[in-house]
Amino acid sequence: MLSRAIALLENHLPIPRPLWVKLELLKTLVQRELAARYKGSILGNGWTLVNQLAQLLIMTYVFSVVLKVKTPVPLNPLVNDQLSFGAWLFAGLVPWNAFVNGVLPSTMAVVNQPSLVKKVVFPLTLLPLVPICTAFVDSVTGLVVLLVFWGITTRDVSDIIFLMPLVWVPQLLLTAGIGYLVAGLTVFLRDIPQTMGVILNLMFYATPIMYPRDPKLIPEPFYSIILWNPFSAIAEVYRDLILVGKVEHWSDWGYLWIVAIVVFWVGSSIYRRLSPAFADVL
Repeated sequence: MLSRAIALLENHLPIPRPLWVKLELLKTLVQRELAARYKGSILGNGWTLVNQLAQLLIMTYVFSVVLKVKTPVPLNPLVNDQLSFGAWLFAGLVPWNAFVNGVLPSTMAVVNQPSLVKKVVFPLTLLPLVPICTAFVDSVTGLVVLLVFWGITTRDVSDIIFLMPLVWVPQLLLTAGIGYLVAGLTVFLRDIPQTMGVILNLMFYATPIMYPRDPKLIPEPFYSIILWNPFSAIAEVYRDLILVGKVEHWSDWGYLWIVAIVVFWVGSSIYRRLSPAFADVL
């Protein structure tokens, strides 16, 4: 089905044929990565759904039932505070997990494929995109779990959910830009993966995932750091579209697009400049 969709788009969109060839190759590499992840298991890729569902249920139970944490923003009045907070927390974790699970493996995407790097005909631009796109596919599974959970609980899902692709594009651009940067630098500086692990841990607490982005609760200068964090915008817009049913953070959305385009341009430019030396170093 995906191949038919790409073929249909190829016939109607003015995009060069070489780009479509790269997209087909990227799709094949992502499918191979997904298939290899659970190779030999009974459920196969069904484990992705099980993991996402288990994460949602565990977080809802721990934070809402055990810790009695209430949702920091009003959502649907038909839903109790326990279920609301679980959904609110998970809505922030879905894009964050996609980012972390894409960026961390991308640091080693070039280093771990020396045979492909030394092939003249292989497009090196695809290597960091494979783990990023694989993680994004997993996040879509988590998003489906959240939508089903919220739809059953509220008996309603807003039509505004169809705007999600307009969030996915800058999310992918931002992740890919950082992925390109760290993948290229790791070839020359092997401390980058460990450094990124530390940075991402710090970024997690600078992103309003487990707490609301409320200036009354967050003192300066930490609030300014959180405010300018582009992943704060992603978390807020996800919650707007999935849980609230209307966009309340238009400025965040616009800021996200600007930052994503700049980061992607910078990261991909640095990667292209470094790539001619990859084969010699590896």
